[in-house]
Amino acid sequence: MRIDELRSPAPAPDAESPVATNPSGHDPAYVAKATQAAVEFERFFIGHMLRTMRASTREMASEDSVFNNRVNHDMQDMADDLLAGNMAGQRAFGIADAILRQLVPGATGGKS
Repeated sequence: MRIDELRSPAPAPDAESPVATNPSGHDPAYVAKATQAAVEFERFFIGHMLRTMRASTREMASEDSVFNNRVNHDMQDMADDLLAGNMAGQRAFGIADAILRQLVPGATGGKS
């Protein structure tokens, strides 16, 4: 998803337009797409961090260690990916919130 796909031109609000009554002044579709992109970026960041940590653990592990067993690598990678998704969904690191504060100023970026 590209950032320019998130931005949709907002129609000029007139007196009878429902957009004019929106107190935050942000298009709900744009906010939803921006939120999804921010959470996915946080997921990517956490996943990359976990993969890097796992690679370091494998390098330091002895030859007979469970962390150095090739059979376990796929399952550990899947578990790390699921953990990254869960942590990003909870916005555990706050990266998504920081991105949303820049993309949608003034919007209340509560956790969803």
